[in-house]
Amino acid sequence: MQKTYNLEFTEQEIREAVAADQLLSIEIEFSRVCNFRCSYCYVEGQETWKNELSREEIKDVILQAKALGARKIIILGGEPSIYPQLPEILHFIGQEGLEIEMFTNGSGITQELADVLAQEKVRVALKLNSQNEELQDTLAGKQGAYQAIQRALGCLREAGYPGKGLYLAMSTVICQQNIEELPAIWQWLREQAIEPLFEVLTPQANASENTWLGVSPEELKTLFTQLADLDRKKFGRDWEPQPPLVGNRCMRHQVSCLVTSNGDIMPCVGVTIPLGNIRNNTLAHILHNSEEIQNLKNYRETIKGACRTCEKAEECYGCRGAAYQLTGDYLASDPTCWRNATLTKC
Repeated sequence: MQKTYNLEFTEQEIREAVAADQLLSIEIEFSRVCNFRCSYCYVEGQETWKNELSREEIKDVILQAKALGARKIIILGGEPSIYPQLPEILHFIGQEGLEIEMFTNGSGITQELADVLAQEKVRVALKLNSQNEELQDTLAGKQGAYQAIQRALGCLREAGYPGKGLYLAMSTVICQQNIEELPAIWQWLREQAIEPLFEVLTPQANASENTWLGVSPEELKTLFTQLADLDRKKFGRDWEPQPPLVGNRCMRHQVSCLVTSNGDIMPCVGVTIPLGNIRNNTLAHILHNSEEIQNLKNYRETIKGACRTCEKAEECYGCRGAAYQLTGDYLASDPTCWRNATLTKC
């Protein structure tokens, strides 16, 4: 059965969650503090962040998400691996019987932390954009980033990643500087039993300023097609190329939301519309009373333009973040999709 959104939810599970007005996951920032300054980051660089959620508030919102049906907690940043109370909260989430996924630049992953991640069976997505050390450091905005990632990978391998019950992925943003090497990285990851998570750049915050990163829809189409052919011929995996995620589909707004480090609830990191704050209302109240969330769940009637008439409209609505950041309308057609570029010309 085909799955979508972070690979483990089936279409039936998503439909049932939508019908019951429930969640399957949440994305949450423990803190926006980060020691990298990635050129494409959705968070604008700041040295300090104020008014962030306490540990108790983080735990409370996780329990609220669980009560709404969430089975998985996806930890974003900032950089989670340098968050001082990370092991404590990981153990808390594990004790609640929830699956954990964490996106990390790896800089804070010691052998001790890697062992904790393995103990809680955390699904780890380690960020790597190039196997060229100089380019990786440039994209991360941090000298030594490449070596930090390699050290983290070594610690994770020592802890048993990837292995039975220990999922390891590499999270990679497609940009003009790395696009030529991505097929080789994809093949290497497959051979290492590491899941490649390649995604189209969302044009916001740092990425909107660093226009030199940009890749055209046609270039994306060529890359997606090349990777699909590679997967089919070498690894027996058959999927149809369509953005914004390589080999997967993103319809996260059907079953998920973002909790920022200051408690704002948003549809996702790209649709930066505050729906309410967890300090003022419950998660259930905010989501159930959000026009934006209801419109995204009812996307077949609300999506506009080429995304509405596309032949893939039943199973895809493009990148809502790209649509919002480029047009100001979260229901507009995705300008970064090559299918829509073709339809627009017709």
